[in-house]
Amino acid sequence: MSRVLYELCGINDTLLFSPFCWRARYALAHKGIDAETRPWRFTEKDAIAFSGQGQVPVLVDGDEVVSDSFEIMRYLDRTYPEHYPEQSLLGSPEAEARARFFKHYAERSLAPGMMRTIIMDLYNAIHPDDREYFRTTREKRFGRTLEEMHSPAKGLSMLDQALAPLRGRLEESDFMDGEAPGASDYLLFGNFMWARTVSSADLVSNADPVYGWIERMLDAHGGLGRNAMRIVDIEGAYER
Repeated sequence: MSRVLYELCGINDTLLFSPFCWRARYALAHKGIDAETRPWRFTEKDAIAFSGQGQVPVLVDGDEVVSDSFEIMRYLDRTYPEHYPEQSLLGSPEAEARARFFKHYAERSLAPGMMRTIIMDLYNAIHPDDREYFRTTREKRFGRTLEEMHSPAKGLSMLDQALAPLRGRLEESDFMDGEAPGASDYLLFGNFMWARTVSSADLVSNADPVYGWIERMLDAHGGLGRNAMRIVDIEGAYER
């Protein structure tokens, strides 16, 4: 059965940077399930109109269409229980509730500091056809220009404070979910892949326990994250 994952791409089709799409990619890898990547851009709403909404990731699995990274995790567990049954993505209702906490933590605590740090790098990594859309929608959301939003010193300070709970857990365990990565790790790490793919900014010190976790996550599933295309790999990417 052919599976397709619609993913947000940047200045070329191989620069995949959405934190939500990275969650889905890691979830598929965790279950050992292949899917064809279908690059998508912000302004290509018609291409995913069949999903009933205008955002990615969208997973097409035969006749099934699933959007939202968390719902994709739930779908994979429900539909493919034979894939790593000893370590499902979400598992019990209690485990799913815990994973939802990390979902909100990533989006509401980690993302703001990262955004203040990398937003102009992100803008530069977006396909030129999408930049007007991105600027208009984000400036409306933030109530300020992208240039005013860009403040690496403030962003890194915000992120440093937000990482405190993550550090505490990583002083106890290699991964959020224990000895091996699981849904909680993927829900958090999507944000770090977002920053890594579009920016060369150093978000954490190599003495930080979070740094070691990032390195382990980059190597997980055959180096899924480490082998991903980055903006720094694209010749002329920083020419404005």
